[in-house]
Amino acid sequence: MNRTTARLSAALITAALVGIAGPAFAHVTVSSTDAAQGGFGKAVFRVPTESETASTTKLVVTLPTDTPFAFVSAESKPGWQVTVEDANLDRPTKVGEFELTKAVRTITWTSTGAGIPPSQFDEFAISGGPFPEAGEISFTAVQTYSDGEVVAWDQAQKGDTEAEHPAPTLRLTEPVVDTAGDSKASEMGIAYDRDDTGRWLGGTALVVAAVALVVALRENRRRA
Repeated sequence: MNRTTARLSAALITAALVGIAGPAFAHVTVSSTDAAQGGFGKAVFRVPTESETASTTKLVVTLPTDTPFAFVSAESKPGWQVTVEDANLDRPTKVGEFELTKAVRTITWTSTGAGIPPSQFDEFAISGGPFPEAGEISFTAVQTYSDGEVVAWDQAQKGDTEAEHPAPTLRLTEPVVDTAGDSKASEMGIAYDRDDTGRWLGGTALVVAAVALVVALRENRRRA
């Protein structure tokens, strides 16, 4: 393969990769560094502006009703007004140790300035829990542009074909087991065992010494 052919092949491969990665990057996505099943954590929504002429001026994130959160708070951002709205659940739902009759349903960020300009992105975060005992959780995100266009990111993944507007889906890690308490208890148990053993040996030594003293006194009396 000569240099011209090699360069052409590399260019075609790069173009293909960009074509594949481009649309995925443009999606509204959600990620987390500490979201675990049954635990509390922070979820970050990344919102890119796909339009070449309009800015993103509003984002509405809808939380699922089948796996509601007992506690949710929204990140406050300069240049954005945030609104949190509750909704009644169809039936009382147990979430962890909490019995819920209503829960946070939507979180809305509305731009009070220029919004997210074309070809740029911003991030919006929520914090709360407990997260459901599941491998992942999906949200719905509705993005509004300054020219009036509205894009709903709410489509479920079907097979290997990626949806045009996939719902932001967060993968949850396995529950974190805190073994510090057990380790501490084990260490304390070992310490107690050592203390008890030391006391037992010390007491035994005293008894042996006392018996030896009595025997010695008797021997002295006999000799006298």
